[in-house]
Amino acid sequence: METMTVPSVNFHDDRSMPQLGLGTYKLYGEECISVVREAIELGYRHFDTATLYENEEALGMALNDAISAGDVTRDELFVTSKAWHDHHGAEKVQEAFTESLRKLGLDYLDLYMIHWPWPQGGLFVETFESIARLQGMGQIASVGVANFYEEPLQEIIDQTGVVPVVNQVELHPGFTQPELRRFHAEHDIITEAWSPLARGVVLSNPVIEEVAHKHSASSGQIALAYLMDKGISVIPKSAKPERLKENLGAVDVELEAADIEAIDGLEGQQGFGRMFKDPREFPGDNA
Repeated sequence: METMTVPSVNFHDDRSMPQLGLGTYKLYGEECISVVREAIELGYRHFDTATLYENEEALGMALNDAISAGDVTRDELFVTSKAWHDHHGAEKVQEAFTESLRKLGLDYLDLYMIHWPWPQGGLFVETFESIARLQGMGQIASVGVANFYEEPLQEIIDQTGVVPVVNQVELHPGFTQPELRRFHAEHDIITEAWSPLARGVVLSNPVIEEVAHKHSASSGQIALAYLMDKGISVIPKSAKPERLKENLGAVDVELEAADIEAIDGLEGQQGFGRMFKDPREFPGDNA
């Protein structure tokens, strides 16, 4: 089987990350193990999980089996996990991290994140500061956040002096969060897109379909290539081998300026806004 090579994005801490990875939300047990092993054979090296996903043990088993089989080395892998709301606070997030590391069966994580800022809880600064301390101990290579918007991002930077290398947010064609990405660019933060295909909504869009036909590519490949062209990291999820291969093939799609401009025109159109929870509100006062 031919193994594809994925380009990297560079962090401000002198590390890097494969620009395209595999999201593992709702992949469990044997299916998760099988999908991850298949992904590694195809060329995936970047894997994204979280405490919430309840699949760290399965992912860790797949990764460690692949390492033992000689399919990949630990240094070639990039593994991300995240702490959920119930582990905000200095001591709780350290407990969550230790448990994630144990379940994954790894000595360190390449990236560890706060999953949501949860501003109502008032502990995201303390939580981020504690994660940064774990980085200083060598157990976390890089520190990041997920679902943060400008105000809490500025607050953690101002209060801790540490700038996250990545902010993982909902982002897809038609909803590319340009204002947030401008903030990221000013602070050298990589933007990472979860749900980059918007649960498949973008796949049947006529503009994307037309560009796909022009390049003899799939709509999914065009959507992913479009985001990567903007320097955005993407972590599409799939359990189907053919779709895993298809998504990975997006790294070889080269869009033209006219293609980018056409897809840019979807920004803000009806049906292309935020499709999931707003981090300014979620999870609210009762998390």
